[in-house]
Amino acid sequence: MNDCLFFGQNYSPKLFKNEPNEITKPIQFKFENENENENENEKKMKMKMKIKQISTGYLSKIFLFKNGKAIEYLNENDSNQNPSKIQIEENIQKVTVDYQNEAILTIEGNVFAKGKDINSNNPNEFINISSLIEDKNDRIIEDIVSGDSSIYLLTSNQNEILQTHVFLLNSNQELFGCGDNEYGQLGLGKLRKEERIYKLTKIQNIPKGKIIDIQCGNSHSIMLIENENEDENPKRKLYSCGDYENNGLGKNEDTYEFTEIKSSLFENDNILEFSVGYFHTLILTYNSKLIGFGGNNSGQLGTGDTKYQLIPIQIKLPKLRFNENIFNYHIFCGNNRSFIYYSPLSFSNLEEDLIKLFRRKEFCDISFKTKNGEIIEAHKLILKYRLNQRSKSN
Repeated sequence: MNDCLFFGQNYSPKLFKNEPNEITKPIQFKFENENENENENEKKMKMKMKIKQISTGYLSKIFLFKNGKAIEYLNENDSNQNPSKIQIEENIQKVTVDYQNEAILTIEGNVFAKGKDINSNNPNEFINISSLIEDKNDRIIEDIVSGDSSIYLLTSNQNEILQTHVFLLNSNQELFGCGDNEYGQLGLGKLRKEERIYKLTKIQNIPKGKIIDIQCGNSHSIMLIENENEDENPKRKLYSCGDYENNGLGKNEDTYEFTEIKSSLFENDNILEFSVGYFHTLILTYNSKLIGFGGNNSGQLGTGDTKYQLIPIQIKLPKLRFNENIFNYHIFCGNNRSFIYYSPLSFSNLEEDLIKLFRRKEFCDISFKTKNGEIIEAHKLILKYRLNQRSKSN
């Protein structure tokens, strides 16, 4: 059904019944009832179940598929390792999991969540928390992310910040942060080494270039920046700040401002994407190299051992479909786990983006030209969405 690799912590919950608690080399991940002898009809059915996103926490793991459905592995299911379907009628566009909670954002713009702090009477039941937002009808939920014991919602006109450390990047490429800063993980410099920053504060001295992505670890942060050269393939560089000793900074000293992670492994290569876990980081390059550094107590770096890696190291990958377009592969780092999965771009991704525009009332008739020369008229997709909504209401 999917090309998906796994390595790291194999308990809480246990994902592989006959494997050790620490899987230190990448192995093939299979879902319940997957087999190699299935007929063509079964294979076609499962083609619709391509992975879109993976999110893992300490007590649960969620797999989101491109058909808008999701399954979860719970700690209580350790005896049989079988996932359960998430019973939400709306199509899911994003999932996020942390230590004590899970949250789901649907295409319709609702957020469903569960956890002890959300529903103490039934912590295993998803409830719609969208109604808790003031002026819900005038605001759109754009994104969600889970913290240790909290959930953050990014709306069209306000960012709700509750705990840990977080960043906000606006359309002008200005970066703001707040939250925990005991180890300098906000990148504010030594002069702002306060344990906690309570208001969104602009991050100064950002390296030149376009910020492609920024992710938070346990007490560190890593940023991917693309340079401003007008080349066809502009160079991308990684920068980190925070505590190096127990986290994946890719260097051997604490850093209070974002400074470059240097390595010969990607000096003549380019970084496609990266993922930050609590204590480790993985990098995927244009030349199909997997590189990692940081914590490795459960084998989450996939190096074949459990040794901590202070600086970047290349990780050997088994041969699957890596002769195909590397842009179809994605990495995800959880607490002490890591996944690599095959997920090619699809037409549904474009449709979701257009639906967001429609919900925000920022849509106008436009068309797109694909790499294959196909012209897509966007207003037809919006019309389709409108018709679907009417049929549901009727």
